[in-house]
Amino acid sequence: MSVRTIRLNANWPEVNVIYEDDVLMAIDKPAGLLAAPDRWDKSRDNLMDLLHDGIKVGREWARKTGITYLANAHRLDVDTSGVLVLARTRETLIALVNQFSQRQTRKVYLALMGGGPEKETTDIELPIGPHPIRPGLSVVDRNNGKQAHSIVRVLERFSRHTLAEVEILTGRHHQIRVHLQTLGCPLVGDRLYGGKSLLLSSLKPGYKMKAEGEKPLIGRPALHAWRLTLAHPVRGDELLLEAALPKDLTVGLKYLRQYGHGRVRE
Repeated sequence: MSVRTIRLNANWPEVNVIYEDDVLMAIDKPAGLLAAPDRWDKSRDNLMDLLHDGIKVGREWARKTGITYLANAHRLDVDTSGVLVLARTRETLIALVNQFSQRQTRKVYLALMGGGPEKETTDIELPIGPHPIRPGLSVVDRNNGKQAHSIVRVLERFSRHTLAEVEILTGRHHQIRVHLQTLGCPLVGDRLYGGKSLLLSSLKPGYKMKAEGEKPLIGRPALHAWRLTLAHPVRGDELLLEAALPKDLTVGLKYLRQYGHGRVRE
Protein backbone atom coordinates (compact mmCIF):
# COMPACT_ATOMS: atom_id res chain seq x y z
CA MET A 1 0.00 0.00 0.00
CA SER A 2 1.25 3.46 -0.88
CA VAL A 3 2.37 5.67 2.00
CA ARG A 4 1.84 8.81 -0.06
CA THR A 5 2.38 10.08 -3.59
CA ILE A 6 4.84 12.44 -5.23
CA ARG A 7 3.87 14.70 -8.11
CA LEU A 8 6.96 15.04 -10.31
CA ASN A 9 5.61 17.50 -12.91
CA ALA A 10 2.70 17.96 -15.28
CA ASN A 11 4.05 15.36 -17.74
CA TRP A 12 4.13 12.42 -15.34
CA PRO A 13 1.49 10.83 -13.11
CA GLU A 14 1.94 10.78 -9.37
CA VAL A 15 4.57 8.34 -8.12
CA ASN A 16 3.65 6.08 -5.22
CA VAL A 17 5.92 6.06 -2.18
CA ILE A 18 5.73 2.53 -0.78
CA TYR A 19 8.03 3.04 2.22
CA GLU A 20 9.87 5.91 3.87
CA ASP A 21 11.63 6.82 7.08
CA ASP A 22 14.37 9.25 8.10
CA VAL A 23 17.12 7.55 6.08
CA LEU A 24 15.53 5.96 3.02
CA MET A 25 12.57 6.01 0.67
CA ALA A 26 11.22 3.34 -1.67
CA ILE A 27 9.04 4.31 -4.62
CA ASP A 28 7.13 2.48 -7.34
CA LYS A 29 8.86 3.71 -10.49
CA PRO A 30 6.47 4.02 -13.45
CA ALA A 31 7.32 2.34 -16.75
CA GLY A 32 8.65 4.72 -19.40
CA LEU A 33 10.57 6.94 -16.99
CA LEU A 34 14.35 6.75 -16.79
CA ALA A 35 15.65 6.19 -13.27
CA ALA A 36 18.70 8.41 -13.83
CA PRO A 37 20.08 10.66 -16.62
CA ASP A 38 20.43 8.94 -19.99
CA ARG A 39 23.98 8.23 -21.07
CA TRP A 40 23.44 9.55 -24.60
CA ASP A 41 20.55 12.04 -24.32
CA LYS A 42 20.78 14.24 -21.23
CA SER A 43 17.60 16.13 -22.19
CA ARG A 44 15.29 13.15 -21.50
CA ASP A 45 13.16 13.29 -18.37
CA ASN A 46 14.50 11.09 -15.59
CA LEU A 47 13.31 10.37 -12.09
CA MET A 48 16.34 11.60 -10.17
CA ASP A 49 16.53 14.99 -11.92
CA LEU A 50 12.79 15.49 -11.41
CA LEU A 51 13.11 14.65 -7.71
CA HIS A 52 16.12 16.94 -7.31
CA ASP A 53 14.20 19.75 -9.02
CA GLY A 54 11.34 19.23 -6.55
CA ILE A 55 13.71 19.45 -3.60
CA LYS A 56 15.36 22.57 -5.03
CA VAL A 57 12.13 24.49 -5.52
CA GLY A 58 10.64 23.22 -2.25
CA ARG A 59 7.68 21.22 -3.52
CA GLU A 60 5.22 20.13 -0.84
CA TRP A 61 6.23 16.44 -1.00
CA ALA A 62 9.83 17.41 -0.10
CA ARG A 63 8.93 20.00 2.54
CA LYS A 64 6.46 17.68 4.24
CA THR A 65 9.16 15.35 5.57
CA GLY A 66 12.17 17.64 5.32
CA ILE A 67 13.86 15.88 2.41
CA THR A 68 17.06 17.62 1.34
CA TYR A 69 18.96 14.70 -0.21
CA LEU A 70 17.94 11.78 -2.42
CA ALA A 71 20.15 9.35 -4.36
CA ASN A 72 19.29 6.10 -6.09
CA ALA A 73 21.05 3.04 -4.69
CA HIS A 74 20.41 0.96 -7.83
CA ARG A 75 18.69 1.27 -11.22
CA LEU A 76 15.77 -0.09 -13.20
CA ASP A 77 15.47 -0.12 -16.98
CA VAL A 78 13.40 2.72 -18.41
CA ASP A 79 10.47 0.43 -19.30
CA THR A 80 10.58 -1.58 -16.08
CA SER A 81 8.17 -0.57 -13.34
CA GLY A 82 8.43 -1.31 -9.64
CA VAL A 83 10.49 -0.96 -6.47
CA LEU A 84 13.33 1.56 -6.55
CA VAL A 85 15.20 2.43 -3.35
CA LEU A 86 16.47 5.94 -2.66
CA ALA A 87 18.84 7.02 0.11
CA ARG A 88 18.08 10.16 2.13
CA THR A 89 21.62 10.51 3.44
CA ARG A 90 25.10 9.94 2.04
CA GLU A 91 25.82 7.34 4.72
CA THR A 92 22.68 5.42 3.80
CA LEU A 93 23.62 5.51 0.12
CA ILE A 94 27.02 3.94 0.84
CA ALA A 95 25.43 1.23 3.01
CA LEU A 96 22.79 0.38 0.40
CA VAL A 97 25.21 0.38 -2.53
CA ASN A 98 27.42 -2.01 -0.57
CA GLN A 99 24.48 -4.37 -0.06
CA PHE A 100 23.68 -4.39 -3.77
CA SER A 101 27.29 -4.80 -4.88
CA GLN A 102 27.89 -7.62 -2.37
CA ARG A 103 24.64 -9.37 -3.44
CA GLN A 104 23.09 -9.16 0.00
CA THR A 105 19.68 -8.11 -1.34
CA ARG A 106 16.95 -10.34 -2.77
CA LYS A 107 15.42 -9.08 -6.03
CA VAL A 108 12.26 -10.71 -7.41
CA TYR A 109 10.51 -9.55 -10.59
CA LEU A 110 7.20 -10.45 -12.20
CA ALA A 111 7.55 -11.30 -15.88
CA LEU A 112 4.90 -12.05 -18.49
CA MET A 113 6.45 -14.19 -21.21
CA GLY A 114 5.49 -15.44 -24.64
CA GLY A 115 5.34 -19.21 -24.60
CA GLY A 116 6.49 -20.94 -21.46
CA PRO A 117 9.34 -22.97 -19.97
CA GLU A 118 8.95 -26.75 -19.70
CA LYS A 119 9.80 -26.86 -15.99
CA GLU A 120 7.99 -25.11 -13.16
CA THR A 121 11.37 -23.82 -11.92
CA THR A 122 14.26 -23.10 -14.28
CA ASP A 123 17.73 -22.16 -13.08
CA ILE A 124 19.63 -20.12 -15.68
CA GLU A 125 23.36 -19.48 -15.35
CA LEU A 126 24.60 -17.95 -18.59
CA PRO A 127 27.24 -15.18 -18.79
CA ILE A 128 26.13 -11.87 -20.30
CA GLY A 129 28.07 -9.19 -22.15
CA PRO A 130 27.40 -6.22 -24.43
CA HIS A 131 25.98 -6.89 -27.89
CA PRO A 132 28.87 -6.78 -30.40
CA ILE A 133 27.12 -4.55 -32.95
CA ARG A 134 24.03 -3.08 -31.20
CA PRO A 135 24.99 -0.56 -28.50
CA GLY A 136 22.80 -0.69 -25.40
CA LEU A 137 21.78 -4.32 -25.88
CA SER A 138 23.20 -7.43 -24.24
CA VAL A 139 23.79 -11.04 -25.31
CA VAL A 140 24.84 -14.34 -23.83
CA ASP A 141 28.64 -14.32 -24.17
CA ARG A 142 30.15 -17.61 -23.04
CA ASN A 143 33.71 -16.46 -23.69
CA ASN A 144 33.92 -12.92 -22.32
CA GLY A 145 30.61 -12.31 -20.54
CA LYS A 146 30.14 -11.75 -16.81
CA GLN A 147 28.46 -14.31 -14.58
CA ALA A 148 24.67 -13.99 -14.62
CA HIS A 149 22.25 -16.11 -12.61
CA SER A 150 18.44 -16.05 -12.78
CA ILE A 151 15.79 -18.37 -11.32
CA VAL A 152 12.45 -18.52 -13.16
CA ARG A 153 9.44 -19.84 -11.23
CA VAL A 154 6.14 -20.32 -13.08
CA LEU A 155 3.14 -18.75 -11.36
CA GLU A 156 0.42 -19.07 -13.99
CA ARG A 157 0.25 -20.70 -17.41
CA PHE A 158 -1.89 -19.72 -20.37
CA SER A 159 -2.13 -21.32 -23.80
CA ARG A 160 0.49 -19.00 -25.34
CA HIS A 161 1.84 -17.03 -22.39
CA THR A 162 3.26 -17.56 -18.91
CA LEU A 163 3.38 -15.40 -15.80
CA ALA A 164 6.49 -16.07 -13.72
CA GLU A 165 8.51 -14.63 -10.92
CA VAL A 166 12.18 -14.19 -11.76
CA GLU A 167 14.73 -13.89 -9.01
CA ILE A 168 18.08 -12.49 -10.09
CA LEU A 169 21.16 -13.35 -8.09
CA THR A 170 23.31 -11.03 -10.19
CA GLY A 171 22.51 -7.67 -11.77
CA ARG A 172 23.72 -7.62 -15.36
CA HIS A 173 22.40 -5.21 -17.99
CA HIS A 174 19.11 -6.58 -19.40
CA GLN A 175 19.76 -9.85 -17.57
CA ILE A 176 16.17 -11.08 -17.36
CA ARG A 177 15.40 -10.04 -20.92
CA VAL A 178 18.43 -11.91 -22.29
CA HIS A 179 17.92 -15.01 -20.17
CA LEU A 180 14.23 -15.31 -21.09
CA GLN A 181 15.07 -14.81 -24.76
CA THR A 182 17.61 -17.63 -24.50
CA LEU A 183 14.97 -19.79 -22.81
CA GLY A 184 12.76 -19.24 -25.87
CA CYS A 185 10.23 -17.24 -23.84
CA PRO A 186 10.91 -13.53 -24.45
CA LEU A 187 9.04 -10.93 -22.44
CA VAL A 188 5.72 -9.80 -23.87
CA GLY A 189 6.26 -6.43 -25.57
CA ASP A 190 10.06 -6.76 -25.68
CA ARG A 191 10.64 -6.19 -29.37
CA LEU A 192 14.41 -5.75 -28.93
CA TYR A 193 14.68 -9.32 -27.68
CA GLY A 194 12.03 -11.00 -29.81
CA GLY A 195 8.90 -10.45 -27.74
CA LYS A 196 5.51 -9.54 -29.20
CA SER A 197 2.97 -7.03 -27.90
CA LEU A 198 -0.12 -8.40 -26.21
CA LEU A 199 -3.18 -7.62 -28.32
CA LEU A 200 -6.79 -8.20 -27.34
CA SER A 201 -7.52 -9.19 -30.96
CA SER A 202 -5.18 -12.17 -30.52
CA LEU A 203 -7.11 -13.35 -27.45
CA LYS A 204 -10.79 -12.48 -27.80
CA PRO A 205 -12.92 -14.46 -30.28
CA GLY A 206 -14.88 -12.23 -32.63
CA TYR A 207 -12.87 -9.13 -31.79
CA LYS A 208 -13.99 -6.18 -33.92
CA MET A 209 -11.16 -3.89 -35.00
CA LYS A 210 -11.80 -0.18 -34.53
CA ALA A 211 -11.24 2.29 -37.37
CA GLU A 212 -8.27 3.87 -35.58
CA GLY A 213 -6.58 0.49 -35.15
CA GLU A 214 -5.67 -1.34 -31.98
CA LYS A 215 -3.53 -0.28 -29.05
CA PRO A 216 -1.63 -3.10 -27.34
CA LEU A 217 -2.78 -4.20 -23.90
CA ILE A 218 0.92 -4.36 -23.06
CA GLY A 219 3.23 -2.57 -25.47
CA ARG A 220 6.37 -2.44 -23.33
CA PRO A 221 8.59 -5.22 -21.96
CA ALA A 222 6.26 -6.83 -19.41
CA LEU A 223 8.64 -6.71 -16.46
CA HIS A 224 7.89 -5.42 -12.97
CA ALA A 225 10.31 -5.13 -10.03
CA TRP A 226 7.92 -6.75 -7.59
CA ARG A 227 9.77 -7.45 -4.35
CA LEU A 228 13.06 -6.28 -2.90
CA THR A 229 14.40 -7.53 0.41
CA LEU A 230 17.32 -5.83 2.14
CA ALA A 231 18.73 -5.08 5.57
CA HIS A 232 17.68 -1.70 6.93
CA PRO A 233 20.88 0.39 6.77
CA VAL A 234 20.47 1.70 10.33
CA ARG A 235 18.33 -0.77 12.29
CA GLY A 236 19.69 -3.88 10.60
CA ASP A 237 16.34 -5.69 10.46
CA GLU A 238 15.04 -7.26 7.24
CA LEU A 239 12.94 -4.89 5.13
CA LEU A 240 10.61 -6.32 2.47
CA LEU A 241 9.50 -3.76 -0.13
CA GLU A 242 6.73 -4.64 -2.57
CA ALA A 243 5.18 -2.74 -5.49
CA ALA A 244 1.65 -3.54 -6.66
CA LEU A 245 1.14 -4.76 -10.21
CA PRO A 246 0.84 -1.77 -12.61
CA LYS A 247 -2.29 -1.10 -14.64
CA ASP A 248 -1.07 -2.46 -17.98
CA LEU A 249 -0.02 -5.82 -16.53
CA THR A 250 -3.20 -5.99 -14.45
CA VAL A 251 -5.34 -5.42 -17.55
CA GLY A 252 -3.29 -7.84 -19.66
CA LEU A 253 -3.63 -10.60 -17.08
CA LYS A 254 -7.35 -9.91 -16.75
CA TYR A 255 -7.88 -10.66 -20.43
CA LEU A 256 -5.49 -13.60 -20.44
CA ARG A 257 -7.46 -15.15 -17.59
CA GLN A 258 -10.69 -14.49 -19.45
CA TYR A 259 -9.65 -15.59 -22.94
CA GLY A 260 -6.20 -17.15 -22.63
CA HIS A 261 -7.23 -20.49 -21.06
CA GLY A 262 -5.27 -19.86 -17.90
CA ARG A 263 -4.82 -22.06 -14.88
CA VAL A 264 -3.31 -21.08 -11.56
CA ARG A 265 -0.41 -23.08 -10.18
CA GLU A 266 -1.43 -25.12 -7.13
